[in-house]
Amino acid sequence: MSAIAVGNPTPTALPRAFWALWVCQLVNRLGSFVQPFLVLYLTHDRHLSAGTAGAVAAAVGAGTVCAQLVGGWLSDRAGRRVTMLICFFGTGAALILLGSARSMVLIWVTAFLVGLLGDLFRPAVQATVADLLQPTERVRAYGLLFWAINLGFSVSTVSAGVLASFGYGLLFWVNAATSVIAGLVIWMMVPESRPAPEDDSAGRSLLPVVARDTVFLLMVLIQIGYATIYMQGYSTLPLAMAGDGLSSRTYGLVIALNGVVIVLAQPFLGRWMAKLDRPKLLAASMLVVGLGFGLGAVVHTWWGYGVSVVVWTIGEIGFAAVIGAVFADLAPIDLRGRYMGLSGMAFGVGTVIGPLVGTNALEHLGPTATWLGCAVLGVAIFIGQYALAPALHARAESNAANA
Repeated sequence: MSAIAVGNPTPTALPRAFWALWVCQLVNRLGSFVQPFLVLYLTHDRHLSAGTAGAVAAAVGAGTVCAQLVGGWLSDRAGRRVTMLICFFGTGAALILLGSARSMVLIWVTAFLVGLLGDLFRPAVQATVADLLQPTERVRAYGLLFWAINLGFSVSTVSAGVLASFGYGLLFWVNAATSVIAGLVIWMMVPESRPAPEDDSAGRSLLPVVARDTVFLLMVLIQIGYATIYMQGYSTLPLAMAGDGLSSRTYGLVIALNGVVIVLAQPFLGRWMAKLDRPKLLAASMLVVGLGFGLGAVVHTWWGYGVSVVVWTIGEIGFAAVIGAVFADLAPIDLRGRYMGLSGMAFGVGTVIGPLVGTNALEHLGPTATWLGCAVLGVAIFIGQYALAPALHARAESNAANA
């Protein structure tokens, strides 16, 4: 992988507004109690059936997919800061409503709103980072945000179990409080960063531009393929481990390696990754993820599955650090938020396809074919992503010249 040819590779101090975003990500994830425990709350406290509770959780997921488009549109039209404020303050209110809802209609509506409002932040923060930082600084910045998310989530999964012992209702209030705190940080420390639109591009519609953007559309397909592989870790992997006679507790310990590796390794890898060719690093990271899951075809012990998780986690670190930077380089400046939203939606589509394809492949084809399929798909998206590298470099240079 070659070093970036342009720009100063020496890391520079990141601006105060970026660190405010980092704090928001950390605080928001530290309080992410409700979603992991939502099904348990609905079945235990609301006495709903498992199927109904799962459908309510799916409503949250539907909201998150819609949030990518809405958040991208809002961040380009109303502004990044306004979108983030709506996200955090609105999520706090939606969580309280969900926790107090008694009728099924209100539960459905508020669950969808929790997903919708809670994920408006993603395209807005990705666009803000691209606004604030030079292209050579973005990989390090996106990597640090990814680290904050995983650090916060690692703590929240432990503390949520403790809080839940005092009643699930407390989870809603604490989750809402952390969301409001994150909103206050945005209010006080993050200025609006949206570039002023040029006269000839003001108010441009997204779809006509995207329909002609073959490179972006291919990137979207590749992102769906990557997410399809990645979601096997949370859908097919526990079933495959059970088929090998390993307990759910063992799966929990094995998948916990994902968070441990990210928290420990990402800060050390971030500065090194920032010096590499971004499209090629993205391609290599996707390949590592595919091959990491492919190891499942030859392992049957807890430590073998652990090695598999460590391998694909290393690829995930590279992907998460660079994907936002690649899409930021690719996006027209006036459509940056909406391009980021479509990128997030593509990943969301993959999170829906992945569990369906993986679990059915496991049932009908067996584990060996399923994991080898992950490896083959990883090779395919690696070839596609690597082939797009020249076009992505050309687009990045064009956007930099027009900035």
